[in-house]
Amino acid sequence: RERLKYALTYREVKMIVMQRLIKVDGKVRTDMFFPAGFMDVVQIEQTKENFRLMYDTKGKFVLHKIVKEEATYKLCGVKKVTRGPKGTPYCITHDGRTLRYPDPEVKTNDTVRVDITTGKILDFVKFEA
Repeated sequence: RERLKYALTYREVKMIVMQRLIKVDGKVRTDMFFPAGFMDVVQIEQTKENFRLMYDTKGKFVLHKIVKEEATYKLCGVKKVTRGPKGTPYCITHDGRTLRYPDPEVKTNDTVRVDITTGKILDFVKFEA
């Protein structure tokens, strides 16, 4: 409501969300108070607009308009890389995703590019200290 100015009142926001027009990371969200976070992709079906949630210079969330091809992936920071049951390697990202069988080169603090539809790692960038 406050960011995109598509709705003026609480009631209008509720009607837009309940019509299943808003997608966050490729999933329809009908909860008005869904906690969208850093690097999440917000899609509006009717206007065919895609936004990425980022921080501005003051540390506030800002919606950055992106093209359709860029809306198919998101960048995630790796918080932890470990092994699960039966030695299955997996990594946990900043937004709580668990990615199984990451590249053996992926370590903590690296950035991985994740496909939103499949949840698979497309590629990664090493963290340089």
